Amino acid sequence: MYTFKDLCIVAIMALAFTSCKNEVNPEVKTVDTEVTKKDVSQALDPNATYAKVEFSIDGMTCAMGCAKTIEKKMAKMEGVKTAKVDFDKRLAMVEYDEAKVTPKSLEEAVTDVAEIYKVKDIKIVDEFGGKIKKASKTD
Repeated sequence: MYTFKDLCIVAIMALAFTSCKNEVNPEVKTVDTEVTKKDVSQALDPNATYAKVEFSIDGMTCAMGCAKTIEKKMAKMEGVKTAKVDFDKRLAMVEYDEAKVTPKSLEEAVTDVAEIYKVKDIKIVDEFGGKIKKASKTD
């Protein structure tokens, strides 16, 4: 009986030593990915007049699902240079080409994401978080 146990222990240890790999270099796999980000330098008109607008968004419940979805929707609009949604402040900051985008179209883009989102206090500003240039909701 002891011989059988000793034989089993030796077999298990031999199996453990032969199956363990002590490779220093990890296996590297290359995966091709496609980036679908809009090329801002090609899409923007250098002669365009850009305006900056800030507005509050009510109805957001999370940073990733709500704020990022709204931000991406506005950023994909033709004529939008930058779009940023701050979930904590419930604030959107968008820089856009005045010939292609209006504050009203930005509001519609937000409400098209979901009916629960409500845009309030649209202000055209000189700088984000700075002075108000003029107040407008229906440009």
